[in-house]
Amino acid sequence: MAVERFPIEASHIMMFARSVADPNPIYYDEDYAKGTEVGHIIAPPTFAQASAQFDPDYFLRPKIGEPWFGSGREPTGVKREGGGGGGGGTGLHAEQHFEYHRHMKPGDVLTGTVKPGKTWEKEGRRSGKLVFTESITEYRDQNGELVVTARGVGVRTERAVEQD
Repeated sequence: MAVERFPIEASHIMMFARSVADPNPIYYDEDYAKGTEVGHIIAPPTFAQASAQFDPDYFLRPKIGEPWFGSGREPTGVKREGGGGGGGGTGLHAEQHFEYHRHMKPGDVLTGTVKPGKTWEKEGRRSGKLVFTESITEYRDQNGELVVTARGVGVRTERAVEQD
């Protein structure tokens, strides 16, 4: 996902840490954080994913006045366009990897730039051909310094698998 402006604020970090049930005080307690090796509040490792809420075109982000696709199988009855791969197949997010160049911290304003990665295929037992596609997002701070490299892998099936 491309993000032009992803401001990182201490309250966002605290709420994200709470949402993933991580009680580490380095995510919210300034006094505690000052006594650590890094010396300040930092964001949890997967915090870069929160950038989706700053991407106005992110397909899972609810939009005011529009039906929402949701996060389950057609929970609102809205069908996602183009989710499959030609012959009635389906797609899913298969992997997520992060490479950290430094900690994300309050005051950073990140920009996320998406680059294509590798694509490869495997033959599935029940779904036909599986097409794997890698997407690489580089998050840079307000000074252009690379902070996080996120690599996601999606997989698309040639055809839908019949449910047992």
